[in-house]
Amino acid sequence: MTNKKVSFWRIFWPSLIAGIVLFIITMIVITGVLGSLLNTKPVYTVENKTILHLKLDGAIGEMGENSIDVANLGVTNTIGLADLQYGFKKAADDKRIKGIFIELKNTRCGYATASELREQIQKFENETDKFVVTYFSGEAVGLRQYYIASAASETYGFHSSMFEFLGLGAELMFYKGLFDKLDLEMQVIRGSNNDFKSAVEPYFLKEASDSSRLQLQTYLDNIWSTVKNNIAENKDISVADLEMIADSGLVRRVAQAANHKMIDKVMYRDEVMQILADKIGAEKVEDLTFKSFEKYSRKKFEDNQNKVHNSKANIAVVVAEGAVVVEGEGLASNKITKLLRKARKDEDIKTIVFRINSPGGSALASDEIWREVKLATEQKKVIVSMGDVAASGGYYIAAPANKIFAQPNTITGSIGVFGVIPYTGAMLENKLGLTFDRISTNPHAVLSTNKKMTPKEYNMVQKEVDLIYKEFLNRVADGRSMSVEEVNEIARGRVWTGEDALNVGLVDTLGGIQDAIAYAAKDAGIEKPVVRYYPKIKKEPWEEILEMVNEENENGNKSAKIIPEELLETYNRIKKIEQMTGIQARLPYEIIW
Repeated sequence: MTNKKVSFWRIFWPSLIAGIVLFIITMIVITGVLGSLLNTKPVYTVENKTILHLKLDGAIGEMGENSIDVANLGVTNTIGLADLQYGFKKAADDKRIKGIFIELKNTRCGYATASELREQIQKFENETDKFVVTYFSGEAVGLRQYYIASAASETYGFHSSMFEFLGLGAELMFYKGLFDKLDLEMQVIRGSNNDFKSAVEPYFLKEASDSSRLQLQTYLDNIWSTVKNNIAENKDISVADLEMIADSGLVRRVAQAANHKMIDKVMYRDEVMQILADKIGAEKVEDLTFKSFEKYSRKKFEDNQNKVHNSKANIAVVVAEGAVVVEGEGLASNKITKLLRKARKDEDIKTIVFRINSPGGSALASDEIWREVKLATEQKKVIVSMGDVAASGGYYIAAPANKIFAQPNTITGSIGVFGVIPYTGAMLENKLGLTFDRISTNPHAVLSTNKKMTPKEYNMVQKEVDLIYKEFLNRVADGRSMSVEEVNEIARGRVWTGEDALNVGLVDTLGGIQDAIAYAAKDAGIEKPVVRYYPKIKKEPWEEILEMVNEENENGNKSAKIIPEELLETYNRIKKIEQMTGIQARLPYEIIW
């Protein structure tokens, strides 16, 4: 057999040419976008008889954000709840705005955020003579989309869209069987009585424990109850009928939803356009003037915050969103502590609203943030507003606050801790033939994943976990004016909905972030609230380009995606796991909205 050598130039030239081609394509795209940007008038205008068009098709975060998705060669757009709330407020007072048209497709958010949007829709219609029309234009209508849309006085849907109204459910995946086949063992250490801290159960069980099943069933039942009751209040249908529909699976298409009075009518989009034209007295559909609600609200919110940050404000809203980490992406303690400190030291700021939307994470980072919240309460009132999730480490940082607001369907509690140390030695030896030997000066000097913990070493880690859990109990007891025993009774890692958390004393009142801001102002004796959000909105020039690219995408000019969205989501979850170091105070589950 002859071994042929591959020429270096046969590898070099194709690689060089491919690189040059990619560079040229990239420059063409950038040049085209820049050219469009330069030829676009930067003046933002709203004409008379304008209808704001809100497309709820994607993720809704606490604050809006445009970012470059390098892996996907596209733009990631997150709609901001703060932007939308401010947009509803300004649109209500804007005489040029006649109404709002909300189109729902793949809306991704938690039920607490959905509730906040519903409240804004209802308030807009109840306090003005303007309208809100909601329309389902996607392949399928999910429960969350319907829950938001049902707040409007008029709701329509596309003929052939599916309609999912089957209740709420959760599916858990357990890895114990796989690990057994691989000879891989996860050495799990939870707080000694943290039987509800079920995040680690998939590592050593093959099905949910009784404790895990109980808490899951309870909070799913509570969220479902809130959803049914709110829908029944807005639509001409009873809670009993909604329950019957879900149990029987009677509504699987939009037409069936209309037959059961869940929506007003089945319509094509052009028919909905005619309804909108009739509402504003337009002679024909072509006379309608639409303006992006997202762009309108973001522009208004950004202008307001730029003005506020350059003048005096009396209320600070510190937004903390994502998994708790020391540094990096998410709710990073090295960033949030600076923001809290800045608000605390600003003499013009009379009160602080701390908005938390987090499943928890690093126990160390949680403690760093807790310290800053505690210091802030010694100088001024701190009011916590919980979003979709404020659990485990997310509750830890809320505990010192003077008052805690949560939505009925907020997920909170999960007061507990855990640690996981994998044992890979048997797998590497049995599957790959790798063996290990150790030399040390002391018995416990080599703590390796390739060496199984001895009972003494396991006990050492257990004591550390218990120590952190005990400190967690003390933090909550101190913040909530309860005894450690009382906190332990409702802790043990258990997850609560906001409504149940109110009953057991973990939160003080039910309401959204606007309720929390209103309370903070009244409590501090502020007659004219001037609200400053942290972190400060910093809009770079290149973000204008991203907005234009995003508008192109909305108009149907989406570039082909190289990596499937599902694969990217999996990759992002792996990145989150890589950030987990030390003992964790984290929600038992990852919730995918």
